[in-house]
Amino acid sequence: MTMRMAAALGAASILAALAGGGAARAASFDCAAAKAADEKAVCSSLALNDLDVRMATLYEVASHLVAMGQRGVLQDQQRAFLKTRAACSINKICIGNAYKARIDEIEDVLQSIYSKGPF
Repeated sequence: MTMRMAAALGAASILAALAGGGAARAASFDCAAAKAADEKAVCSSLALNDLDVRMATLYEVASHLVAMGQRGVLQDQQRAFLKTRAACSINKICIGNAYKARIDEIEDVLQSIYSKGPF
């Protein structure tokens, strides 16, 4: 198992503990209220929905583990990601690539935290 995979699994375990269980989730936003083209594209694609949930899970974990100053940076990067995703409109490949890039960014943050362990 690679360090990145271990970090992602560890992050998912932490979030499950914080959430009080592993209830099934849909997209990280309400698909019934989705109005934007990119949101509708995420809701209509299982693969994009899965990327959205993974990204949201990692983001939630990272935002709880970083210091306050870095949390602001993480939030700014998340807003930039949402603008990038919105610019993709209905292009599912573009949206998928945006999610993958954002997931990599968050995993890098988590890896930086894990490298300073043990916890």
